[in-house]
Amino acid sequence: MAERVRKLFGSVPCRLQVAALPWRMNGKGVEILLITSRDTGRWVLPKGWPEAREPLSEAAAREAVEEAGLTGTISHIEAGRYFYAKGLASGEEVPCEVLVFPLKVDAMADKWKERHERERRWVGAPEAAGMVKEPDLGRIIARFSADPAAFAA
Repeated sequence: MAERVRKLFGSVPCRLQVAALPWRMNGKGVEILLITSRDTGRWVLPKGWPEAREPLSEAAAREAVEEAGLTGTISHIEAGRYFYAKGLASGEEVPCEVLVFPLKVDAMADKWKERHERERRWVGAPEAAGMVKEPDLGRIIARFSADPAAFAA
């Protein structure tokens, strides 16, 4: 396995992140909440590093609270996973695998930890799939929005 990772990504091992896929239903179907990244301002999901012994889905729910002020019901069923290169402050890029967990949003806080650093926006699922940079993440959003009940918590 380690050799396969090296062939795919070079000598730097892949790191694991988790993301919440915040969603709700409206009269037209599924809406997805995207946030801007702090560094480039591109549209992303709330994501980050799991903490020691923290269940991965719970880590994704925590990131949604910290980065977007969202609470709700997190699914323990992964909607998918994608890879990307995370730029570090040092200028180095680290390959990351991101596990995506749907979060049915119940409430949005007016004040949250990163409110001055990020914008958040509800958009239809097809639009959200096109707004994210990673094609694999766009496919995860499209597949999830076609049948959100399949990922019920």
